[in-house]
Amino acid sequence: MMRLPAPAKLNLFLYITGRRPDGYHNLQTLFQFVDFGDELGFEEADELTLSPALPGVEPENNLIIKAARLLQAHTGCTRGARIHLTKRLPMGGGLGGGSSDAATTLVGLNRLWRLGLGNDELAALGLQLGADVPVFVHGRAAFAEGVGDIFSDAAPPEPWYLVMNPGVEVSTPAIFTDPDLPRNSPVLSLEQHLNSPWQNDCEALVKKRHPEVAKLLSWLLEYAPSRMTGTGACIFGTFDSREAAEKALKNAPDGAFGFVARGCNRSPLLTALDAL
Repeated sequence: MMRLPAPAKLNLFLYITGRRPDGYHNLQTLFQFVDFGDELGFEEADELTLSPALPGVEPENNLIIKAARLLQAHTGCTRGARIHLTKRLPMGGGLGGGSSDAATTLVGLNRLWRLGLGNDELAALGLQLGADVPVFVHGRAAFAEGVGDIFSDAAPPEPWYLVMNPGVEVSTPAIFTDPDLPRNSPVLSLEQHLNSPWQNDCEALVKKRHPEVAKLLSWLLEYAPSRMTGTGACIFGTFDSREAAEKALKNAPDGAFGFVARGCNRSPLLTALDAL
């Protein structure tokens, strides 16, 4: 079985710069991968199957199966595959787990089925599944604009992170339709952002709607500069060493759980593919 990582991402900053006539939002964000995430296994089969099933998600609604079906339809491929998912990332946590799973599926099945599609073509397919999927296919830290679909390579520092999950699921549509969401952040260049303090425009609203996020973030801020990623609910603190991050994790409040990981400007997915 070919095993490939589906790494988590962090939004190192997230600014909402306006609302478009179609209801979507223009934003500016900086994506970086971490060396922790889900894992997918692929092997040839007559049918297309996924195991285990995710609680509350019908297989055909899972982004993994959707990605596989999309690749079959695009290429006319009639092969199947057994896909095994090792799920480590929380759903609705802002870590991009579903999008990363979809991207790894596109890349993995392209390799397994020997289709020969390039990354640009796979990324274009991925965009049909979600705005974040092309970034995971591309596999490099990126400054994203538009609705998150226009991106350019970036090289932020690669510190250690402590990522904490408050145990609540945040609805992204609910956040983006809330009238209290700030929508007027100035449009800046990446260089301007890199030389300014970073923040997440969704954070204050999520903390208001989900006190669990506010409480855990207040705790983590005692140890390191910390923010929310995406539309939440996960938060992250930035540390100079693994040891410092692990020490903070040992002091986490009862009921809270998280992981320590290194920031990666080159996705662990690309590293795994190099080794095949």
